[in-house]
Amino acid sequence: MASIWEYANPVKFSRTVQVVLPWVSVGAAVALAVGLIWGFFFTPDDYRQGSTVKIIYLHVPAALMAINAWFMMLVTSLIWLIRRHHVSALAAKAAAPIGAVMTLIALITGAIWGQPMWGTWWEWDPRLTVFLILFLFYLGYIALWEAIDNPDTAADLTSVLCLVGSVFAVLSRYAVNFWNQGLHQGASLSLDKEENVADVFYFPLLVCIAGFVLLFVALVLLRTRTEIRRRRLKALIARERMA
Repeated sequence: MASIWEYANPVKFSRTVQVVLPWVSVGAAVALAVGLIWGFFFTPDDYRQGSTVKIIYLHVPAALMAINAWFMMLVTSLIWLIRRHHVSALAAKAAAPIGAVMTLIALITGAIWGQPMWGTWWEWDPRLTVFLILFLFYLGYIALWEAIDNPDTAADLTSVLCLVGSVFAVLSRYAVNFWNQGLHQGASLSLDKEENVADVFYFPLLVCIAGFVLLFVALVLLRTRTEIRRRRLKALIARERMA
């Protein structure tokens, strides 16, 4: 565990990012290219949904990352509250815009799929509603960081907001199980093989999910390093003004 906390040092973290980021970025690009091309061009139409089924290669990975990005923010926020490591707070801040974009992609692609399947672009389905609330929490989290000048105070308040928003992250994942009357279909991926999509869709979907995960990691590393440099620059400017 001692070695893990070494990366709370901004210098150590930035040096590690410089080594790891190119590999993660290349992995993300390759996985996304392979998964999306495989899924959109080399899988058949579904016998019920037709070609609209292929929206899962964007919708499912984006929805998974939207939820898991918030859980990542929860973990790093807890680390900040307990151990006061600035890198963890900056990592949570860095992840928020990425999670918001993932949530927006999931909402838009869900609407595109829902219109031909349900006959409407939007329905106040439990899972859709909770996901929309999660998106609003993302926006509120980002706005709260920008509204407070003191970075430690901002980190404290946004961490509390992240704890509250985690309720909706959990609900967005399990809303289908909680409210069976919703229109939203069951999970496309499950530990129960019978609930998964057919293998012809399943394997390219796994590649797309891997690509989205790697993309998220790459963007979080890049943005966290940028936040560290921004804070260091502000400190240098403040020191020059005092001198």
